[in-house]
Amino acid sequence: MAPLRASLRRLIPPTPLSRRLATQSLLFATAEGTFLTGSAVFFTQVVGLKAAQVGLGLTAAGVVSFLLAYPAGKLTDRIGPKRMWAVGALLAAMLFGAWPFISSFAGYLAMVVLFEIIENAAGAGRNAYILDVMPEEERVATQAYMYSALNVGFTLGAIIGGVALAIDNLTLIRFMPLFTLAIGLLNAVFIARLPRAPHDIARSAAERKAAGVKRAGRGPLRNIGWMLSSFFSGTMWTNQVLLNVVIPLWLVQATDAPHWLLAWLFGTNTVLCIFLPAYTSRGVRTTSDALRSVRIAGAFFVASCLITMATHNTAGLLTIFLVWLGHVTVTGAELYFSGANWAFQAKLMDPDRRGEYGGVSEIFGTLGGRWAPALYTFLAMSWHPAFLPSAGWLVIAGISLLAVAGFHPSVRMAERFLAREGIADGSATDKVEVASATS
Repeated sequence: MAPLRASLRRLIPPTPLSRRLATQSLLFATAEGTFLTGSAVFFTQVVGLKAAQVGLGLTAAGVVSFLLAYPAGKLTDRIGPKRMWAVGALLAAMLFGAWPFISSFAGYLAMVVLFEIIENAAGAGRNAYILDVMPEEERVATQAYMYSALNVGFTLGAIIGGVALAIDNLTLIRFMPLFTLAIGLLNAVFIARLPRAPHDIARSAAERKAAGVKRAGRGPLRNIGWMLSSFFSGTMWTNQVLLNVVIPLWLVQATDAPHWLLAWLFGTNTVLCIFLPAYTSRGVRTTSDALRSVRIAGAFFVASCLITMATHNTAGLLTIFLVWLGHVTVTGAELYFSGANWAFQAKLMDPDRRGEYGGVSEIFGTLGGRWAPALYTFLAMSWHPAFLPSAGWLVIAGISLLAVAGFHPSVRMAERFLAREGIADGSATDKVEVASATS
């Protein structure tokens, strides 16, 4: 029992601030998870949309968000990360109050586009705030605890949303967003009460100029290594496409596994993502540590492809076990890459431009992985060369290996860029003082 108690204690964030951030993640995910669980029924039966209209709106929102990612990052640097996060969370919560009164495609389209813009802006503030407010040695561990809390929150939200759906009352489903509104407002207040981070004491460009302080160094659009590593990060995150799209489709169409196994797959993923992030990210402090985690994530990615590929020729219990194992290994890729990605954010961003760096990362990460649903589905489900009918899985595995290989030189390139700019140690204060002294 003692080892079990010690293991459970490790799931609790060790510092007061990390516990507050994990609690905020729990609030946010519970609210979002509740709405997302019932969103398909809400959009089709309450708003009255067709499935194609729902997809079109989400695509439009994604395009607009992609175009505005960089400006949102720059705005975060200008007004301060906590301000951006808190205001974005408040506006996003208030938007949920409008959902019960939307009854047309035009209204839906306007809402999803506006919601995506606001949520991504809030996310830019959140990411910059965590890196800004936490001591360097606690950043990766804190994000691991927040990741676990997010998964707990989404699970709670799914349970709440599932209960509402089980009651099967459209009036209840229509006003279910008001529950999300209430928790969202609590979440915004919670964020506003967090301590200010150093870059929340932000000055306008005019104030900087009056004080004789110039922003030193070049931005992330000059940092080729950061752009490349963000691109490869997007490719590594295509493990989520395997997890949520390709393996479930493969199970249904290419194996004799029972369809109820899908519930076990997603349940296993949720449990692992609650209990393991603190362990898989442990010891990841430097970029070398992070690159080691990338290699481990790549090994899990490849193993998942090979294991799942083998189920095309198996039957019965062996198929069930191998499909489940393939899903577990791709979850391993998710967990190990998460720890690596948090470390890269902590070590490879200019502290004075974290919002801007985050915006560039969003753009190149999208370019690195948005193509995966179509390509991976084609390779796994439709490409059957005569020499090896399941060869598409080998191509998917090869893509992940190329991303792993590309990560190493791109990360080192980004480190050299920061060293040339005089910010290799991640010290924002030193950089500002140098700029002030030379102006």
